[in-house]
Amino acid sequence: MKKFLALLVAGSLLAGVPAVASADVHVRGYQRDDGTYVQPHYRSDPDGVTDNNWSHRGNTNPYTGQRGTRDD
Repeated sequence: MKKFLALLVAGSLLAGVPAVASADVHVRGYQRDDGTYVQPHYRSDPDGVTDNNWSHRGNTNPYTGQRGTRDD
């Protein structure tokens, strides 16, 4: 019975933790068509969700400390 209760408590604790599937993606440096060189950098994972991207208002880029400004 104690094992069952322990498993029940552990399961309910794990169920209450939201799964975060964010990752940092490294972008290699590259040359644009107009000749401008873009330095290597990191960006948030392109998952299609605007609320968890660094450029979105309310979020901060952990590498630069720059706050997001986009509303879309």
